[in-house]
Amino acid sequence: MTSSTPAAASEPLVQSRNGLILVVYTAAIFTSALLLFSVQPLFTKMVLPRLGGSPAVWSVAMVFFQSLLLGGYAYAHYLMRLRSRTIPVVVHLLLLLVAFLGLPLSIAGGWGTPPSSGYAFWLLALFAVSIGLPFFALAANNPLLQAWFVRTGHPAGHDPYFLYASSNIGSFLALLCYPLLLEPMLSLHVQNLVWTGGYAVLIMLILGCGWLLLQSPAVALRDEAEDVAAPAPSWALRARWIFLAAVPSGLLIAVTAHISTDVAAAPLLWVLPLSLYLLTWVLVFQSRPLLPHKWMLALQPVAIAVVLVLLAYGGEQNLLLTLGGHQLCFFIIAMACHGELARTRPAARHLTGFYVALSFGGMVGGLFAGLLAPYTFSWIAEYPILLALAALCRPARVAPSPRWTRWYWLALAAVAVALLAPAFAGGKLFEWIETNRVVVIGDVAMLAVIAALVLRANRWKIFATVALGLVLLRAYPHEDGRVDTVRSFFGVHKIMVTANGQYHVLMHGTTIHGAQKVLNDDGSPVTGRPEPISYYYKDGGIGQGISAIRARKGAPLRVAVIGLGSGSLTCAAAPGEAWKFFEIDPSMVDTARDPKYFSFVKNCAPDLAPVMGDARLTFAQQPDGVYDLIIVDAYSSDAIPIHLATQEAMAIYKAKLAPQGAVLMHVSNRHLELASVVVGIADANALKSWVYSEDSGRDAEYIFSTSVVLSAAAAADVGAVASSDKWAATPADKTQRVWTDDYSNVLGAVWRRLRDGEQ
Repeated sequence: MTSSTPAAASEPLVQSRNGLILVVYTAAIFTSALLLFSVQPLFTKMVLPRLGGSPAVWSVAMVFFQSLLLGGYAYAHYLMRLRSRTIPVVVHLLLLLVAFLGLPLSIAGGWGTPPSSGYAFWLLALFAVSIGLPFFALAANNPLLQAWFVRTGHPAGHDPYFLYASSNIGSFLALLCYPLLLEPMLSLHVQNLVWTGGYAVLIMLILGCGWLLLQSPAVALRDEAEDVAAPAPSWALRARWIFLAAVPSGLLIAVTAHISTDVAAAPLLWVLPLSLYLLTWVLVFQSRPLLPHKWMLALQPVAIAVVLVLLAYGGEQNLLLTLGGHQLCFFIIAMACHGELARTRPAARHLTGFYVALSFGGMVGGLFAGLLAPYTFSWIAEYPILLALAALCRPARVAPSPRWTRWYWLALAAVAVALLAPAFAGGKLFEWIETNRVVVIGDVAMLAVIAALVLRANRWKIFATVALGLVLLRAYPHEDGRVDTVRSFFGVHKIMVTANGQYHVLMHGTTIHGAQKVLNDDGSPVTGRPEPISYYYKDGGIGQGISAIRARKGAPLRVAVIGLGSGSLTCAAAPGEAWKFFEIDPSMVDTARDPKYFSFVKNCAPDLAPVMGDARLTFAQQPDGVYDLIIVDAYSSDAIPIHLATQEAMAIYKAKLAPQGAVLMHVSNRHLELASVVVGIADANALKSWVYSEDSGRDAEYIFSTSVVLSAAAAADVGAVASSDKWAATPADKTQRVWTDDYSNVLGAVWRRLRDGEQ
């Protein structure tokens, strides 16, 4: 009795200690993940209005964070190779404290105008010098704290990967809470202060983790040292981990680019695939996964086949089905890849090396899809490439295939020749395949499913079958008419020639940004000065605004246009007028100048010399009091870049206006209600606004309804617009918060569009 009493008495203390360790370590890892995934949108939003905006900033930010994540994981790995428990705790706490001294977050000084080339690398350097140290310290927390947890001797320390699920739950919540709660409710300044406070709380939690580690019995270290039964992972297995992490990481960026370019250019759409990506990490590293890995492996070839059919089917038809299909299939493919990582994870003593491999793979996938692909391909080629590579993420075949499947390679080669040869030779077979392309590609996709699930083919046969289907997509494109694509860091632009050859159409994403009629109805070429159409026709809102300011002045205008597009507005200039264009994308200038695509610039402004760079920066460098009219027509697919629609941006426009000048902002949009935003920022600068909005489409082809806001100091400055029944003098909504560099609410703009019933 006497010998068992001390043990019995100490058991509650041990349980209490273990409970405390679990709570503190879980809280620290969860908090670290919250901070890690909220700093990305926070700092990206800080960068946009001050140092140039771009739709590709998100991709660059992803590459930066994945790269620094690798650095943090490597730091944790080498730090935990030390046998001492004290040194890692002291070193990491010092790192956190040094990083904390540089908070709140701010943009590093000396970083002014971005360069005309190498924009992505400039941004990477900016992120590194501005938030590199605090992010690096955060990045190391997940593997480092898990390794500490193992050394505490906690009963769950033999398999600490459940803490990785806790980390990803924090990341998931941070991702959803930022656009839904933080952005609409708090200014950037307050967000920054809250984030800094969270960082201080995290330091205290990690201090607690370190104290609990140092108070742990020495037996924990001895047990870990004696755990030599599990051999070190082979280099082949490490390479496989890297590959399994790289494919879904690259797919995340590729799927986001595809759905926002070819399906729907809706705001906040990037949140959906990133949320699903994080959710897969949560699910696969649970002790008892809700979705068994064998189910995901069985569904993976089906998901790949469905994406093949969706790509063959096209973009905007049945939007919800297409969007949902791409998202669901991405989730299944990522689950299969990450499930393989969870299945092959090493013993706890090799935990940090495992995380280094994961982060390295994530960085490789991000670099390929986020940086390499935009400079290599003229279309979103990384999506099908990674889709095919996903087939290679399947495990090696266990059960043998039927003997007769040895002929599979020969049969597949024969099918490939039969289907691809007509694409080069033409003829009736080519026409039949082109007409029935969805059926043909669907059959190839089904063959891949049969090969995987029925024939038990190895992953290379599945990969080759999927690759054939993807090649057929390029050999037999789904668009009516001819489509050329131009890609740059700033996105993918499509120049479509309609089936009858009558129109050339410029598209960014799924949004038309310009069109030109090149053939008359009788098929003869259009000659003379091109007439602006699409949103820029003379009777539309933009045309009426230009005419009213011209008539009011009674003399040639000096006009600044932010956004070149197809060059339509070059032909809106009258003789003797001085029009200056501002454009951020060099590929857009090349497209507008190329008469093969559009001839507006060739005929109306052959000596065009646009000011290159982000307009928020370059326009601020223009002399004050010069322009009679400023036209803001810069779009990122289907939304005006936020940094061009703030109170501070309007103050810049106002400063550049000549006496009685006006600002005209094009706000046509399917997803955002922006007219009230522009009215609000104009009112904050003591300007009155008139809104022109057409509710119905025009009968003429490629003549679109437009919504524009014209702002000036007084009614006399806008001429006939002030008395026109087509224009509404609109006061600012005092219940709606003005957008500034410190505050914007995209979700509110989405809600107003839905509320008003305008899609």
